[in-house]
Amino acid sequence: MEWNVIENRWHEFKVAAKRQWDKLSEAQLTGTRGNRDYLLKRVQEAYALSGAEAERQLADWQQRQFDRLAPAANGP
Repeated sequence: MEWNVIENRWHEFKVAAKRQWDKLSEAQLTGTRGNRDYLLKRVQEAYALSGAEAERQLADWQQRQFDRLAPAANGP
């Protein structure tokens, strides 16, 4: 899934992001407005991760969002 789908529909994906990274406050998540770089930085800071590890977590989360939406996109 292209990140722009997540960014454009951030209000829908924010809940899944909060489940993944519960140390991030509602204000932090809302403040990202779905911006990938901003979210990456917040995750890295909140969990004291290296840039590479934060990127891996974000990429894995992004893929799970795609996997979750894929059946709906393909129809019944």
